Amino acid sequence: MNILQVIPYFAFTRGGDVNVCYNLCKQFTKMGHDVTILTTTFDYNKEDTDFIENLTMVPIEYKFNLSLFIYSPKMNEWLDKNIENYDIIHLHELRSYQNNVVVRYAKKYGVPYILQPHASTPKHISKSFMKNIYDFVYGNDIMKNATTTIAVSEEEAYYDRLMNAKDVQVIYNGMDLEMFDKLPEKGKFKDKYGIKSPYILYLGRLDKLKGINYIIEAFSQLLEEYDDYKLVIAGKITDYKNELDNIIKSNNLEDKVIFTGFVKEEDKISIYRDAELFVNPVKYMGGVSITVFEALLSGTPVIVTAESGEIVEKIDAGTIVEYGDVKSLRDEMINSLNDKEMTDKQISNGQKYIRENLDWTVVSKRILDIYDNALTEDV
Repeated sequence: MNILQVIPYFAFTRGGDVNVCYNLCKQFTKMGHDVTILTTTFDYNKEDTDFIENLTMVPIEYKFNLSLFIYSPKMNEWLDKNIENYDIIHLHELRSYQNNVVVRYAKKYGVPYILQPHASTPKHISKSFMKNIYDFVYGNDIMKNATTTIAVSEEEAYYDRLMNAKDVQVIYNGMDLEMFDKLPEKGKFKDKYGIKSPYILYLGRLDKLKGINYIIEAFSQLLEEYDDYKLVIAGKITDYKNELDNIIKSNNLEDKVIFTGFVKEEDKISIYRDAELFVNPVKYMGGVSITVFEALLSGTPVIVTAESGEIVEKIDAGTIVEYGDVKSLRDEMINSLNDKEMTDKQISNGQKYIRENLDWTVVSKRILDIYDNALTEDV
């Protein structure tokens, strides 16, 4: 099968959608399929994918970027010459200039396309005005004409159906489980960063919707009983850190909170491994968060909101708190730190489910089935 993957940017620092695209392509090429990633030069690093056999990278020059609406008019030229070579198109994200262009060519040449919004469908989370405009002009049409829409959770599937998606399939994001077969010894990350205290961890983007401010406030209320603990906030530094610094200062936590910045892949498991507890109290994640699963596979208990814990809640793999409820978050932090029997059981439940259902080979085969069905339907 000749597969075209379309994503507006390809840089691992951008997070989940890029990692999903990358891992799917890696699996598809292993299975003998020819795969092309059509993207832009925005944040692009050629070395990230050079080593994958049978993968063709096509980074198109872009003219400007407006809130990740990345204008790349030369993409039309490439599609004119190449679109007929592909059996199936897989669009990543919903709202992008690239989707506008590719969908037009897909319709013209009769190439079916699959859409994977990566939890971007809801309009009520942020930038509602701009999302509504885009959807009125492009998004609703892109959604309803996709042969299948792949949702990352049941929660996201609900919003996809509101936009009249024709066929919605829930497929949770996969994981590279081999990375967790041999865990690093405890203390490796602490030694690298000179941390001598036990710590509670947040890992992810520094963003207002991630609930990091609530972690800091809840953590400040732990210190009577856990005065030797630190709070480690790991992730690429953004302007939002200024607001977090003010909260830290107002709670006299300057010597208790550590910002690591972006964590490289080789350090990721060890940062989970050394943590006493992983907390992910986000407002919306589409129902799942890979970082939560990575923490569980590293043997670290987790606290999440229902918004990022759809699976966690379903299989009893961690503790669920309400977004923004600082008192509940503090109480559940204490409970998780004190009740090892409970957290050991939660970790075991999580690891069993992940290994049986979320390996990239399993996920990739499910998506290939969707491709096959799309081609059959098209015929």
